[in-house]
Amino acid sequence: MSRAAWALVALATVLLAGCGADMSDLEQYAMEVKSRTSRNIEPIPQIKTFEPFVFEAKDKEGNNRRDPFLPLLASRDQAVAAAGATGAIRPDTDRPKEPLEEFPLDSLRMVGTITMQQRAYALIKAPDAVVHRVSVGDHMGQNYGKITGISETEVVLMEIIPDGFGGFLQRPATVALVQ
Repeated sequence: MSRAAWALVALATVLLAGCGADMSDLEQYAMEVKSRTSRNIEPIPQIKTFEPFVFEAKDKEGNNRRDPFLPLLASRDQAVAAAGATGAIRPDTDRPKEPLEEFPLDSLRMVGTITMQQRAYALIKAPDAVVHRVSVGDHMGQNYGKITGISETEVVLMEIIPDGFGGFLQRPATVALVQ
């Protein structure tokens, strides 16, 4: 055998000799752990079985129950009536869309006004960097906004937004002059 092999055998012998050391402290710790009193472990809680509920439109006395999938108001007609006149406010979806109705209102910028033949026009810059000339009665924004007034500092609109009950509400909005 070569010297390297003898050195390896000698090293292994020394390492194995270290394994036979005094283990009395380990045995003492094991005895201490075994002598401890055990605590009772709480049992696993019982899982309650799921009881399905079948919705019946009428209760035992024959009274109608409210449909849980409708708003708190009993019907769409009542919801529309609560929001205002029954369908009086509706966007005109049959008219052709104007170019500025493609963009959200907050992305449009008023850059100026001009007056021609006693009529005021506002200059509105769209996100695509095109400047549009608008007047009272024109539409802009994605919520059917109709221009109701133009001043030197702002364009006033009336938007038509859904009310959440199947109807619509009017809401004022403005586009201010960018300085």
